[in-house]
Amino acid sequence: MKARLKLLAATDAGAAENEVFRLALHHVVAELGALGGMVHLSGPMSALRLVSANGLPPVLTRAWEIVGQEGTTAPALAVRQGSPAWVPIARLESSTSKSSASAWPDTGMAAVPISGEIRTVGALTLLTGDGGEPTGEQWDFLRSVMAWIEERMGQALPPARPLQELWRSARVREALKEVQVGSWVWNIQSGELHWNEATMALYDVDPAQFVPRIETFMKAVHPDDVPFMLAAVQKSIHDHTLYEAEFRVRLQDGTYRWTHSRGKVVLDDEGEPLRMIGGAWGVDEPTSARNALARALRHMSDGFLSVDGDWRIVYANLEAERTLGSSEQELLGRVLWELPRVRQLHDLEDRCRNASASLPAGFDIRIPSTGRFYHLRLVPVPDGTICYFTDVTEKRQHDAEREAAEHAAAERSARIAELTTALAKATTSRDVVDAVARRVLPPFGAVGLVMQAIEGDRVYNVGAVGYPQEFLDRLNGSPFHEATPVWDSLLSGTPVFISSAEEYAARYPGRADLPHKAGKESWAFLPLTASGRLLGACVISFDHPRRLTGEERTLLTAISGLVAQGLDRARLYDSEHTRAQELQRALLPRALPALPACTPAARYLPAGHGMEVGGDWYDIIPLSADQVALVVGDVMGHGLSEAATMGRLRTAVHTLADLELSPDEILSRLNDIVSGLGDDSYATCLYAIYDPTTRICTFARAGHPPPAVVHPDGSVLISESAPDPPLGVARPPFETTQLTLPDGSLFVLYTDGLIESSQRDIDDGLTLLTGLLGTAHTSGLDRICDTLIAGLLPADQQDIDDDATLLVARLHALPADRIASWALPEAPQAAGEARKHVREQLSAWKLDDLTMSTELLASELVGNVVRHAKGPVQLRLLRSADLICEVSDGSLTTPRIRRTTETDEGGRGLQLVAALSKRWGTRFTATGKCIWTEQALPAVP
Repeated sequence: MKARLKLLAATDAGAAENEVFRLALHHVVAELGALGGMVHLSGPMSALRLVSANGLPPVLTRAWEIVGQEGTTAPALAVRQGSPAWVPIARLESSTSKSSASAWPDTGMAAVPISGEIRTVGALTLLTGDGGEPTGEQWDFLRSVMAWIEERMGQALPPARPLQELWRSARVREALKEVQVGSWVWNIQSGELHWNEATMALYDVDPAQFVPRIETFMKAVHPDDVPFMLAAVQKSIHDHTLYEAEFRVRLQDGTYRWTHSRGKVVLDDEGEPLRMIGGAWGVDEPTSARNALARALRHMSDGFLSVDGDWRIVYANLEAERTLGSSEQELLGRVLWELPRVRQLHDLEDRCRNASASLPAGFDIRIPSTGRFYHLRLVPVPDGTICYFTDVTEKRQHDAEREAAEHAAAERSARIAELTTALAKATTSRDVVDAVARRVLPPFGAVGLVMQAIEGDRVYNVGAVGYPQEFLDRLNGSPFHEATPVWDSLLSGTPVFISSAEEYAARYPGRADLPHKAGKESWAFLPLTASGRLLGACVISFDHPRRLTGEERTLLTAISGLVAQGLDRARLYDSEHTRAQELQRALLPRALPALPACTPAARYLPAGHGMEVGGDWYDIIPLSADQVALVVGDVMGHGLSEAATMGRLRTAVHTLADLELSPDEILSRLNDIVSGLGDDSYATCLYAIYDPTTRICTFARAGHPPPAVVHPDGSVLISESAPDPPLGVARPPFETTQLTLPDGSLFVLYTDGLIESSQRDIDDGLTLLTGLLGTAHTSGLDRICDTLIAGLLPADQQDIDDDATLLVARLHALPADRIASWALPEAPQAAGEARKHVREQLSAWKLDDLTMSTELLASELVGNVVRHAKGPVQLRLLRSADLICEVSDGSLTTPRIRRTTETDEGGRGLQLVAALSKRWGTRFTATGKCIWTEQALPAVP
């Protein structure tokens, strides 16, 4: 420190003030390790003016050129207090503008006052470094430097004094004369002003009330403009340069007017300032504001273009140049549409002209060469149009991403709503798996699904999508003790999310090969819990590594609750469905019999909703003489109750059929049964008997759709007979219809669920059925059934409104050469004739092995007719799958086997008939009764 003070002391006496300040700043900055320093001297109107700086760039010192003495800055405090001042960075930021304070390094300011003869005239300020506030020794060094400055200032050549000192200068006062030049003259010493009338009018001054003093005028200047105006005055006086300033003057109505004033300093013979002359004029806005606006337009972030009425560019800022890919020189004078980048926008000219013809308008454009999006806003002005270009590429991308996210969220919400609906409709576990596969996997981009249920200490597959069967077989039956993510999620009750195959292998090294075999890369293992019970797990997988977001994980967790409820209901339904299917199989024929008179095929489809059991049934019942009964019935409604009623009616039909009753009599007996079940029990039924010997089909129907008959030539006949009311409300007798059918005809029976639905009435259904039968009659019976089902019922069984039953039988006639019939006399010799006819016919049919037994049967039956019945007597032999022997008479007495004793002379004939026959029985005819027997034909060698 002493060495630096010695160097300063060696400075020549009479050195200029600026040299004194420069040397002082250099040494104090170096000694204290400061970042830089400044010297301020007092100016007019209590302002400190920057006169010297060291180590600080102009961008930082610009805001410190004029400093008010009343402020809280370090130089102001030092001048006001007359003692050193320290201001840390926090106070520095609060006492200066944000823009300037934020530029200072993280430090503080130390200032020491510079004293004159009678008062403090300025301050030296240091921007300290890492050391912070100066130490006591450093403060002493600064005071010593200040003493040297004050000494040298007294020895320095007279400087350009501050304005208020110039006012007091006796030399100036003697030399200054009042001379009016131009618009105003200012006497620098006395402060007197002389204005012409134009200037007074400009400043809105009443000449009678105006006190021609500079102090009076300064009071009318806006306070914010005083420091800058005085600084300009002081600089022009000090440097003998042109004075120019812009400021606001308060008018009589309290408003302010911007004024531009310009003047020059007149010197005396000795070079001292004598007076200042100049002029003033009003301006709309200050030049500084106009320059600031120009700079703002030039450097604003948005593109800015000004075009004239012919759309020629008259101004373009930097962003417009960058956007249009041309410099200002290349743009000015060019028509906007001729620019290369604008020519890519073929419709821009029409859009701009239409928009500029009205109010300000805006629209988005995209420049193909850059791929950037801009919002173009057009503002019409009197001599052209102003165009603003705002780059909205990121905003549009953000909007697109937001819209995509919103769309994805909406789609997920829609899928979840669809999932909820689908799960509500799901009746089986397979339905639940399908619903999750269709409604959950696509929104999340997943490709695999495995649903497993807990049974004991193992998990078993319920259903899967997107996995090879070999892999599923390995998963099926996974035991409890194995360390797997499924069991981890089940034991913890919380989902397990794995984002990559590497993470899977790290967590489960014993099963690290599973991701490769499954072809999956990330997973969500979701436990399924319903009503507090753990049912199983749902595994959703992806074919690429993926880390699910928190929102996605929350959504999947919520979905697992819905799936668990659906699976719980479905498993209950699966159990009930299994029992229902067993019941349905027990109630319906297990297999259709193979009969000589017909070849049958049948289909039963339950309604889409329910337990898949209902009141529809069908049956084929073999009767005597190769006759066959074809039955279709429908108990109104479907469910277990209707299925039970159907089982009772089917049993009753079999019992009544064994009595060989006619169709109308069968329906009369069934009507009694249904009527006894209650007022809310109804059923429809069609009962038909086909006789292959006569090719006559006799049927009766109670409220049931008519049968369809397809002849071998393809013609289709729907019976036009009117049906009787349904069983339970009908009043017998029932109408009987007879049809003579060609050999090979199709006899088609069905329930109303096949041809009628909520979308189709019964007449349209019959028309469609007729068309389908006409085209498919040559196909096999199973193919015919499939064609009718596909053509008349929805593809999705869930959409079937009612149970549907179909029975198709191809009818076969018994050839005439296999039928032999004889009329017998009502006399004892009738038995002999019967034996003769039997021997001759069986010989012709090469059935000699059955001659003896058939003679005995025919002789016994004919003998009973002669002894106990009445004529006419007829014998008939039928060679079919069995040998049938029939004896008919005119009596309605039913023969029956009775127990005989050793002393009884008769009553053993029917016992003999039963012993020789495979089966035998009695049926009633229109003229009496017929007793028949069946014997098995001998095996063909």
